[in-house]
Amino acid sequence: MKLWVRRLHLILALACGLFIICLSITGALLIYAKDIQTLVQPEKWTIKPQGSPLPLSSIVNSLESQTGKKIELLMPESNPELAWQAKLNNGEYVSVNPNSAEILHIYDYYSTFYGFTMAIHRWLLYQDGDNERPLRNWVSVSALVLLLEVIVGFYLWVKPKNRIKRLAIKRRAKFRILMYQLHTVLGVYLAIPLILIAFSGMAFNWKGATQQVVEAVTFSEVETRPVPEPLTYDTNITPVAIDDAYQNAMEVFPNASLFRIYFPQNSGEHIGFRMQNPGESHAYSWVWTNPQNGEITGYYDASKANIATQVWNFKYKFHIGDFAGPLLEFIWLFIALLPAFFTITGFYFWYKRHYK
Repeated sequence: MKLWVRRLHLILALACGLFIICLSITGALLIYAKDIQTLVQPEKWTIKPQGSPLPLSSIVNSLESQTGKKIELLMPESNPELAWQAKLNNGEYVSVNPNSAEILHIYDYYSTFYGFTMAIHRWLLYQDGDNERPLRNWVSVSALVLLLEVIVGFYLWVKPKNRIKRLAIKRRAKFRILMYQLHTVLGVYLAIPLILIAFSGMAFNWKGATQQVVEAVTFSEVETRPVPEPLTYDTNITPVAIDDAYQNAMEVFPNASLFRIYFPQNSGEHIGFRMQNPGESHAYSWVWTNPQNGEITGYYDASKANIATQVWNFKYKFHIGDFAGPLLEFIWLFIALLPAFFTITGFYFWYKRHYK
């Protein structure tokens, strides 16, 4: 039985080893990708703090005047040293100084270091003629294989006797022995976070299946975020009341931080304010307003959601390790690199066993 399990462990690694290494390295890079991007090109992503930002209407009007395009999405920053980002309705992005509405950079999102790394990590860069990303499924399969590899590896450790003694690391041992000990010990001690990271990665693509697992474990259902009914106006979409809308939205959730603003692109659509309330792991609360007068048309407080929804919403912050400060991010960097270490050392053991 143990021999077959070992063979399964090897076959899974042979099938997806290179992809697991790719996911491991790109996942580690993504933890600090935006910091690296900002450090390398500060003139495109940072500004000098100069008091309060301009009113939203001034920023939006200036951007639309300079680019000749409508704003689809605005991403404010709480850090006064960071530029704001906006998405235009032609798919381009701009980096803008909110204190002067000066455009610092116009770019394709996936041409940036962060965007390029994320595209590799999530769909291996490939996009077909219909703008579909079919390799997303293969990425999810690789994440599933990683999850199974950790479980199988844990079984291989727990099945024989003297399992506790095999958790010792002898620093003076020969290289091959030392690598085997690290392979075993790190795999055992970090099995749970590795499994959960792999599972949360699959959840971005295989939402239905992974959501059912979350609901089964928490004995409750993930809430569906309500969507307000389309408005009845039929005029040229110009959010003339963006400042009033923002003020009204902040009155709904006065202790929330603003994450993104979604502007209407078609008749009947609302302005959407995506916000993070206290108690939320990420920004999943919403306030919607009428773009003509700024009046509230609906809201959703995700901080009051049930346990299944809270667990489901936590997957993003957990996956990237951004939920308990810089120290945990560094630990997550180490954990993210482990699948590459396991795969490489696993191939090394197989090679040494067969080609001494």
